[in-house]
Amino acid sequence: MHPTTGFATAHLTDSGNDPESIYAVMGGKHYNGGCCFDYGNSETDDTDDDCGTMEAIYFGNAHWRGNSGAGEKGPWVGADLEQGMYYGGGNVTKINDGNKPVPFEFVTASVKGRVDGFTIKGGDATAGNLTTMYDGARPDAAIAGSCGGDHTYQPMRKEGAIILGTGGDESNSGAGIFYEGFMATGYVTDVTDEAIQGNIVAVRYLVGSALHRNHAISF
Repeated sequence: MHPTTGFATAHLTDSGNDPESIYAVMGGKHYNGGCCFDYGNSETDDTDDDCGTMEAIYFGNAHWRGNSGAGEKGPWVGADLEQGMYYGGGNVTKINDGNKPVPFEFVTASVKGRVDGFTIKGGDATAGNLTTMYDGARPDAAIAGSCGGDHTYQPMRKEGAIILGTGGDESNSGAGIFYEGFMATGYVTDVTDEAIQGNIVAVRYLVGSALHRNHAISF
């Protein structure tokens, strides 16, 4: 997907503070630091409704208000929770050195939200297991420094629309490649995560394959 391109739907998925699990396979070599190459739960009115109204996978190397994973270049799997793309939460809201870059041709990305926190996972979509990049409390609004009024990230106020390739307010300067993804109600187990990763690996993503050429959405 090139900047200025994206998709959005009406209310189709979980809302409020309901748990959910989101997975996607992204192209690991085509990304930028723009806002925002997302896939997941977003606002129903295409407007920034402040902190906690989104829960989406973010993929890229954005440093929103200085937020970062390990190192400077990325790319990282993160979470767009509105008013910020985050690579961790709690006391690592700003810098999470546990969120390692995913320098693979094809990347499995996952964000799972539970009632009291969230998990970020990533890995090579062609081999191996997923790595937990973060598992804990949601971003600290005081550290984030971007929430308006008394809004916070806990509890969440998800609205249930689905977006791809843009931010919740239709911010469209992000770039990326989306191959496949799905969203599920509930916070699934680590065992289920690995079963999903195993299925993705079994697809055998290859550069130059028919799947690579014909079934990607390039933004």
